[in-house]
Amino acid sequence: MALPLALCNAEAQAQKAYFIDGYHGGVYGHYPVGYTQFVVDQLKQNPFWKINLEIEPETWDSVKVREPEALAEFQKLFADQSIAGRVEYVSPAYGQSYFYNVSGESIIRHFDYGIKKVKAYFPTAVFTTYSSEEPCFTSALPQILSSFGYKYASLKNPNTCWGGYTRAFGGELVNWIGPDGSRITTVPRYGSEGLEPNSTWQTEGWTNAPKYINDALQSGIKNPVAMTLQDAGWKNGPWIGHGDRGYQPTEYKTWRDYFTNASIGKAEQDWHFSQEDMQVSLVWGSQVLQKIAQQVRVSENKIVMAEKIATMNKVYRNAAWPQTAIDEAWRTLMLSQHHDCWIVPYNGKRGNTWADKVVVWTDTTNHIADRIIAAATGGNGQTDAANAVVNVYNTTGNSKTEQVALRLPAGIDPRAFSIVDLKNKQIAVQAAGEQNGAPVLYFKATVPAMGFSQYKLINKKPLKTTGANASVAASGDVVMETDHYKLVLDKARGGSIKSLIVKSMGNREFVDLKSGQSFNALRGNFFDNGGFHSTAEKPVTLQIIENGPLVVKAEIRGELLSNPYTQTITLRQGDRKIECSLHIDWKANIGIGSDYKQHGGLDPKDYTKPFYDDSQKLLALFPVNFQSPKIYKDAPFDVTESKLENTFFSRWDSIKHNLMVSWVDLYDAKSNAGLALLSDHTTTYTHGENFPLGLNVQYSGAGLWGRNHTLTGPTTMRYALVPHADKWDKAGISREASDWNEPAIASLTTGPLKEPGKSLVDVTGTGYQVTTTLVDGNDLLVRLFNAEGDTQPRQVVLGGKAASAALVELNGAAREDLSIRSQDGKTVLNVAMPRFGIRTIRLKDFVTN
Repeated sequence: MALPLALCNAEAQAQKAYFIDGYHGGVYGHYPVGYTQFVVDQLKQNPFWKINLEIEPETWDSVKVREPEALAEFQKLFADQSIAGRVEYVSPAYGQSYFYNVSGESIIRHFDYGIKKVKAYFPTAVFTTYSSEEPCFTSALPQILSSFGYKYASLKNPNTCWGGYTRAFGGELVNWIGPDGSRITTVPRYGSEGLEPNSTWQTEGWTNAPKYINDALQSGIKNPVAMTLQDAGWKNGPWIGHGDRGYQPTEYKTWRDYFTNASIGKAEQDWHFSQEDMQVSLVWGSQVLQKIAQQVRVSENKIVMAEKIATMNKVYRNAAWPQTAIDEAWRTLMLSQHHDCWIVPYNGKRGNTWADKVVVWTDTTNHIADRIIAAATGGNGQTDAANAVVNVYNTTGNSKTEQVALRLPAGIDPRAFSIVDLKNKQIAVQAAGEQNGAPVLYFKATVPAMGFSQYKLINKKPLKTTGANASVAASGDVVMETDHYKLVLDKARGGSIKSLIVKSMGNREFVDLKSGQSFNALRGNFFDNGGFHSTAEKPVTLQIIENGPLVVKAEIRGELLSNPYTQTITLRQGDRKIECSLHIDWKANIGIGSDYKQHGGLDPKDYTKPFYDDSQKLLALFPVNFQSPKIYKDAPFDVTESKLENTFFSRWDSIKHNLMVSWVDLYDAKSNAGLALLSDHTTTYTHGENFPLGLNVQYSGAGLWGRNHTLTGPTTMRYALVPHADKWDKAGISREASDWNEPAIASLTTGPLKEPGKSLVDVTGTGYQVTTTLVDGNDLLVRLFNAEGDTQPRQVVLGGKAASAALVELNGAAREDLSIRSQDGKTVLNVAMPRFGIRTIRLKDFVTN
């Protein structure tokens, strides 16, 4: 017989609930002068209270200057890091990044640098549980957290869901399983934890409300926990008061205390967490966010290339290791990845908004990285051209052959020069137009994995060779051809691609000729200008600006609603990538996207938000003739097979994960054909039934809190297409993206031509990628990511000798000794890891011949 409801409630009321309180923010976000003393006073006045901290680590530098006495008091309260202690540092992430929108290597550095900074002020700090007030999560976190020594995690962000939330799933504890199989015991957003009514920023778990607690109890959760990490600056003290409201009894806990002493202790359910369980969205396509994402991507690429080239310079030439410069470059990059840069870019005083800060921060990273690279490569472009040595550097872990661009000294004619290899054999070259004020010579370079090769520039006319070429048809269309493609640009329809023949796939046509949309045309809803318009509506001017034999480039000039745009399409002989660059010269701000009448701004409680609806934003569309395609998309240290029927949503309670960090791939298993789309920044893609693959180019309209995201200048972006056979991994799409992000670097130097080419780290053919290399004293550190390989041991070859080798955790702890063998003066290792695994190798006393 069922018990009366009153008895059920009485029984439920006897069960204790728990609350996670604390603070979120910091010196860049929000941390007023005097706040440390406030927290100290509240801890003293409320002995029952425990707090969890997500405070930007640099904050303590400011507190040391502004509140030295309060800092000293807080350090004493913090010192007890036992389970009974009252303070736990739950996120030391240096820049409080969202993580799902940046590179995997960046995530590692946020924890590495953040932990070091926190421990400089709180030496006893123990990092047991990861938790965040914002949706600062990504699928690869279990292996990263575990490698830093974390035992637990929380996937709740119940009081700051403006940017989204994780999918509701499971009960009290789950095993959060990452793409590599790593697992960490986690409190999820409960399956019973609904979204808060009349709110677009909270779940029901933001307080210990009786409904939330009772729903959890009735769903079988024995020890329910609620959470809010208050914004630093709020003067509430204990968030839920002194027992005068909400469910009772409720007890404050640190996360480590809850997991150890209050929870069931062991997870009863596995959650194979997909990146699509991250139900997050920002104002994607807005010009301000687009620029931030592009600036961050450039800096991410530059700093890891600089680290790798600095490693080669140290190992090969015994140059000084630029640790201080590298630290500062990462510091400013991590600050530019702060979640507030991305969600509230306009906040701040004029000239010092988050968006303004990103410009300064990424410029600092870029200047440092450029100086490191220039010092290592010896290239400044001012060397006497005649008989100069050309060094070509490859920072990826795979050997490559690609067309590189060599900048020559100003004032010389590149058509009078050629390139020879070490055997004095002349190779194909192509003179190009000036780039950044310098003449450029293209040539085809073969470079060993993470190493360099040398060539020589000679004052001799180049060989006449055949290869890539372009021509103008009688219709005015431009036909571009390489060994991979025959591509036709449609003059009458905005320069869209009317035909894309892939020669290596039996001359397969990729363009869906029956589609109502034009391939590579731009289309969007200009809601104040008559609705949908497309670049395919009008004819354009087409011009061939480079015409082989190595590189062909065509320029498209047209207008979109009287706004001039220029697009260039570049093909390279021997290269699968079809590179596109776009520049739109907006004459004025113009509304683009969902037609939403603001009338004074959006109500923050309104579930429907216009910037969610990508279907009406300005998109570059790519209709292909596939029958039943699937989407695969990358994420930090992950690739996800999409389970979405489509990417479209318009409400806060219906968010879908439609993000691409570097690439998205549309694959048709029936025809074993795919089309990969690479982007120069994190953004969104579109796809659905009767809706082609698309790239978000522009949104202009209302954003969060009713703030209008406007067009303030031109839009400039780069993307690339890779038609291919086979599924993404077998097709090498992740490697293709890596090559695009880290192109070979060619520079002129003085000195004799003597090096046949050297390779420091070679993982060619393994499916692995080298995410970075570092020097620590006499040791070499190499980090690998298994992007496309299987679980079998793979051979890693290092260009030198080591006393020993071992796998180490991200916190430096030893993981496993590796057997090494010498082969022709090189060190050979066998390394095994799961797909999407990361491993760091420490090579003791590494030297080269």
